[in-house]
Amino acid sequence: MLRWRLWIVEKLSPSPWQETLAYAAIAGVLGALAALLFREGVSLIHILLTSTDEGIVDSFRELEPWQRLAVPTVGGLIAGFVLLFGRRLHKGESSTDYMEAILIGSGKLPVRASLVKSTAAMFTIASGGSIGREGPMVQLSAVAASWLGRWRKLSAPQLRLLVACGGASGIASAYNAPIAGSFFVAEIILGTIAMESLGPLAVAAVAATLTVRTVSDAHTLYTVPAFTLHSLWEIGPFLVLGALAGLVAPWFLRSLRAAEKLFAATNLPIPLRLALGGLVVGGLAVWVPEVCGNGYSVVVAILNGHLLWQALLLVLICKWVATAATFGSGAQGGVFTPTLFVGATLGYLFGYGVHAVWPQGAADPRAFALVGMGALLAAASHAPVMAIIMLFEMTLSYDIIMPLMLCSVVAYYTARGIEDNSLYSEALKKKAAEEPKPVLPGTVADLARKQASEVFRTARFDVIAKEFLQSRHEEIYVTFADGRYAGAISLHDIKPHLSDAAVAAHVIAEDLLREDIPKIAPQATLAEALRVFALHPGQTLPVVDPETSLLTGILIKNDLLLALLEERGAGKRTGGTTPAWKTK
Repeated sequence: MLRWRLWIVEKLSPSPWQETLAYAAIAGVLGALAALLFREGVSLIHILLTSTDEGIVDSFRELEPWQRLAVPTVGGLIAGFVLLFGRRLHKGESSTDYMEAILIGSGKLPVRASLVKSTAAMFTIASGGSIGREGPMVQLSAVAASWLGRWRKLSAPQLRLLVACGGASGIASAYNAPIAGSFFVAEIILGTIAMESLGPLAVAAVAATLTVRTVSDAHTLYTVPAFTLHSLWEIGPFLVLGALAGLVAPWFLRSLRAAEKLFAATNLPIPLRLALGGLVVGGLAVWVPEVCGNGYSVVVAILNGHLLWQALLLVLICKWVATAATFGSGAQGGVFTPTLFVGATLGYLFGYGVHAVWPQGAADPRAFALVGMGALLAAASHAPVMAIIMLFEMTLSYDIIMPLMLCSVVAYYTARGIEDNSLYSEALKKKAAEEPKPVLPGTVADLARKQASEVFRTARFDVIAKEFLQSRHEEIYVTFADGRYAGAISLHDIKPHLSDAAVAAHVIAEDLLREDIPKIAPQATLAEALRVFALHPGQTLPVVDPETSLLTGILIKNDLLLALLEERGAGKRTGGTTPAWKTK
């Protein structure tokens, strides 16, 4: 019986990478469920505030003018009080920023603080705040992944990767776009699309999308008209649109930062500050209810040609101000979808103007709205690959790909020529400056796991076999009674004794141990550990103190590769400079 159990362990025990993919899939499912719960919470609060279950813009059209003014103000006030009193619940907890947890943190996200901010976001979004719901959805998905990783006691590199998988699942759940969800995290946050990270991200995003499609009525986000490129001359206006989007994106981001500074200068308590932001939105909504919400319904109307350009120009101006007011007041939420709105509106107005002057140059202005969405997103996020993929997944329109690619690349380089900061880079730089802790371990001791599978030299064969059954690795370590390292036993070394119980009864650990398995010192660098692994076919190394010969832990090859992958991504994000963990 023992022989078969060990055979099952050897043949069916998953590798570290397989375990990572399994955890990524679970994180994807949990992230999708968290995102769906948030979406339902927003719908419930919206019904309570407006007494209607219609979309935000449609419900505001049915409200009286005083109600349009009051609902966003009251929603902002409640959100502010949630944040104010919620501070007592999470006092002393670490930052809730999932990007910080991935890049310069340990991967641990506080649950209570995240729930407080997500609850505040519910009231802001449900009351018509001009902000996206994708931010809190990604945050909750990342928190679910962080909780899963801590429950399973994963190493810091694995935990950070799992939180990244949670972020990918949140984007995939929000936009029904698994590929874009994967590339959002890989391109913007991790700075690398290596398979060691992209593989788990893709698994998490697909698992999240399948969960959302199973539980809800998810569908293609934007239904678009058929688009064909009538002539090569149409490429010219698309290139101009790319340059225009590249010019507008930096100013859009600067307006958000300026509004943030303006609200901060008021020194108002946070409930009054959020109420003031809601008051601005409500004042605009009295005449232009389209400013409420994240702008999704207006984009759909644009793509279906239901808005005149004069009305659309007014909506664009008012929506820009409403988004700046909501974001600047400190409301919790995302600006991803409002960015798509600005791009769609800008593209349609530009396409309509070209069509009025030169009909052959813009046969269908709605195509320019689609391309404008991707172009402005690429310029604002500095992630053109993600923007192109996201627009394709949200529309499933392959015909738009060529002008979309050209326009997005032009917009990206134009925006980079004006300003290096993107939609997320300033927040990341600010976090990095506030938290100068090492991003990555500098020595083996920082990366090694403390719990190593070990037995004493005098351990009997049945004890050795049980240790292998409990261990997930193919090697266990042998120590003296005082903890000094003696050697290692491989799973293959005990096979000859499994078929002969009489002989096995007299075998002890000292008879099986091997001294040729390499070991690594706690003070060794990651580069030294990588060289040792290159000469050793195993997946683990014993960490042994060279002075005391004590077994202090175990170094897993998977953890080392993830850490080195993070280092490479950090180097790319900082322009090839020395990673933070190598500086003093």
